[in-house]
Amino acid sequence: MTADMLITLVTLNVAALLLITNLVRSDVVAMLVIIILQLSGVLNVQEALSGFANPAVIIIAAMFLVSEAIVYTGIGQRIGGFITQKSGSSEKRLVVLLMVASGLLGAFMSSSATVAIFIPITMAMAAKAELNHRRLLMPLAVSSLISGMMTLVATTPNIVINNLLRDNNIEPLSFFSFTPYGLTVLFFATLFMAFLGQDMLTRKKSAPARQVERSASELMQFYGINERWQVLRVPVQSRLLGQAVSQLRLREELHVKVVALHRSSSGRTTLMPVGPDTVFHANDLLITIASPEWIGRFKDAYDLIEQPVLRDEASRKQFFEVIGAAEVMLTPESSLVGKSVREIRFQSLFHCMVIGIRRQGNTTTTNISDMPLKFGDVLLVVGAWEEILRLREHRSEYLLLTLPDDYREIIPAKNRAPVALLILVGMVLSMVFNLTSNVMSVLCAAVALVLTRCVKMSNIYHTIEWKTVMLIAGIMPLALAMDKSGLVGSTSEFMLGYLNAKPPIFVLAVLFLATSGLGLFMSNTPVAILIMPMALKLSLALNISPQACAMTVAMACSSAFISPLGSPVNMIVREPGGYGFLDYLKVGLPLLLISLGVTLALTYLIYLR
Repeated sequence: MTADMLITLVTLNVAALLLITNLVRSDVVAMLVIIILQLSGVLNVQEALSGFANPAVIIIAAMFLVSEAIVYTGIGQRIGGFITQKSGSSEKRLVVLLMVASGLLGAFMSSSATVAIFIPITMAMAAKAELNHRRLLMPLAVSSLISGMMTLVATTPNIVINNLLRDNNIEPLSFFSFTPYGLTVLFFATLFMAFLGQDMLTRKKSAPARQVERSASELMQFYGINERWQVLRVPVQSRLLGQAVSQLRLREELHVKVVALHRSSSGRTTLMPVGPDTVFHANDLLITIASPEWIGRFKDAYDLIEQPVLRDEASRKQFFEVIGAAEVMLTPESSLVGKSVREIRFQSLFHCMVIGIRRQGNTTTTNISDMPLKFGDVLLVVGAWEEILRLREHRSEYLLLTLPDDYREIIPAKNRAPVALLILVGMVLSMVFNLTSNVMSVLCAAVALVLTRCVKMSNIYHTIEWKTVMLIAGIMPLALAMDKSGLVGSTSEFMLGYLNAKPPIFVLAVLFLATSGLGLFMSNTPVAILIMPMALKLSLALNISPQACAMTVAMACSSAFISPLGSPVNMIVREPGGYGFLDYLKVGLPLLLISLGVTLALTYLIYLR
């Protein structure tokens, strides 16, 4: 073994260990890989940084904007509304419609974005039909993973694999080459989940005692907030006059949260949310949340006057037309984990206020400012509806878990949905008929979505998950180093010694199982980058269609059903569904065998016969 091979192998193993254990952020791991491979001399500067110039990285970044347009224009929400309308109270019909809709929508956006859109919709539908959401979220995760098998741009590994074919002067896969596989696997997986898989998760069909509510008002009632509302008037002699919220320490010192206020001007009364820059005026009516004890101290400290709490339906409706509420769940790699709400300065950063925390089924609404946050914590936040909807822009930090039905009236660019659909169709047609390169098709679509305001201009850089982009750009040189150092060649020769003279279908089965096995411990994008060069070597040495091997690796990368570590999709549904490793194994193993069988059968018919 040469020095370059040893350095590359050690770098590969250390990087894999760090990605599996999450000891270091994935994007930082990628940058360390670049630095080590260049400084050690395995790669020169141009080779070490080649990932940033790779068209696949540009496509992936642009597809985040396409995903955001589908959310921002309300296309995803309208699909959810259609499912709710057609499914009624039938659980099997709901599972079928949910899996088909998320599987097809995910053909044009990332799997993580797909499941992020459908989780609140699924929870709301489960509440409406009084069904157990534990039996619905796993089917959603499964179909979101399968959506990666639908088209070229459906998931990052497809793009990476196709780009490697092109780099090796091999005919790439077409936009819809993946579709027969995706549709077939989705068909059998939907039948399995509807008739067998759900019972493997739990046989209890009715809603559990703890059920996520449907409206903002009911969501607050679930946390016990409705009993702690107080309305206070600011008289002309109050010490609050002229002071901004940011100048006071109401939550820290008096445990009082001022959520909104009524303000009269020119004979009109306006309800408005309260933010850090809000300045109090005379005769403002403050809508606060606090215990009676702390409200009393707040009144005495600032000479406020208690008013009757407006509990009639008209007042509540007016309030929740302006003030929204939602639950967000911290993600595994969130930078918020380990910090308190006060340390994060959550309201200043996200323009929403945390008023409750749910941890392992227990809710807390008092003394939460200094609680260190943990992965899986669910935060109840309130704020203007515009800010609540904007929470979706921070998917790397948290998932917007429960979005009440009230939000359906607040879609930022509802009238631009037809424009977004038209641009999306144009992108697909351009890629199908090779009107221009794939990267230019996706890039033109992204720019068109921005120019037509289907994506908010100020959100562009927040929408792109830069951690994912950096990970891919940093891991790609590792595959190059494996090839250049001879590691790919030696590993391929070892596998060739075992697979030589074996039938092509057997070789593809081994390739599928090896890829999915590695996917038990790390996400599918690094797996595709590492496995695909060896798959190409084997295909050429054994005279097997390179497209057959590429498709097999791609399908295996989207078959990460068995482990929650295999895909962010599995991790996202884990907490709200209350799933353990055994749940993924019980349901995932049959699904993996279905995917394997479909892949081998279709690959034989399309590429090997």
